[in-house]
Amino acid sequence: MAFEVVKPGFLTLLQDYGRYGMQHLGMASGGPLDEQAFLWANRLLDNHYNCAALEITLGPVRLRALQATQIAITGADFAARINQLSIEPWHSYWIEAGDELSFAAPRSGMRAYLAVMGGFEAKLQHGSCATVMRELSGGLQGDGRRLEVGDRLECCAAPRRRTRQVPPGYVPDYSAPLCLRLLPAYQYDQFDAAQVRRFFSSDYLVSPSSDRMGYRLSGPAIPSRLDGIISEGIAYGAVQVPGDGQPIVLLRDRQTIGGYPKIGCVASLDAAQLAQRGPGAVIRFTPGEFSDIEAERLAFNRFFGIGAPRR
Repeated sequence: MAFEVVKPGFLTLLQDYGRYGMQHLGMASGGPLDEQAFLWANRLLDNHYNCAALEITLGPVRLRALQATQIAITGADFAARINQLSIEPWHSYWIEAGDELSFAAPRSGMRAYLAVMGGFEAKLQHGSCATVMRELSGGLQGDGRRLEVGDRLECCAAPRRRTRQVPPGYVPDYSAPLCLRLLPAYQYDQFDAAQVRRFFSSDYLVSPSSDRMGYRLSGPAIPSRLDGIISEGIAYGAVQVPGDGQPIVLLRDRQTIGGYPKIGCVASLDAAQLAQRGPGAVIRFTPGEFSDIEAERLAFNRFFGIGAPRR
């Protein structure tokens, strides 16, 4: 066993890359809200991209190492420590049996990712251990619960290797202004020109009621001509506009179908950055260029080996 949970924090979940091919059964994909940070954590350890890691939201968390292993921490800066030694995110570290790994309140960002060499072990449901709490699926025991005091996280023994870090140019600034690229889709034509102009020229604030299902935004209302639609499938990053005209960007734990008009879909890599913004953060939208977003996504997938089989 690798770690015992001493303090589970606000919301700490076991996530692999997600549960795909199950939406026809009404199951959400789950997986990491910030896929870039998740993938870098596994890459620092030469793990397969689908290896399970911890997603730590807001902290504070304490874990006790039960065996020596190599870890990687990415994403939000939660003032992490190994015993009393301060450590930085976007690095890998060696940790000895008996060491305590702790995360405090966030200094930047909302979600940190902790990976171990070879990935954490957990029961699989429909091919994945991704935790979706409202569906009672995934996680350590397959029941969809968050980590609790006394939980034990298993992983394979790992040889000691040289530690690494993510090149600084690839480390995002979660305090930077965020402009989300939107691809017109779904019911875009059902928003008149004045509403579309308002949408692209306005600031929106992240609402405290945002969660893993979706980020609720508050700002100028952009009502649609439609009161509702026949329920249809919902893609990751879809921007749903309910009757109050306030946009909701739908994320990993979104429902699989919905009946609200949607003005379009946010680029997936932009949606990952949105997940690191907290309540009150300012968000803007801009029209996206499909060819640019597609090329960026393909390059991203190649870099991290998305779709590659395990070796």
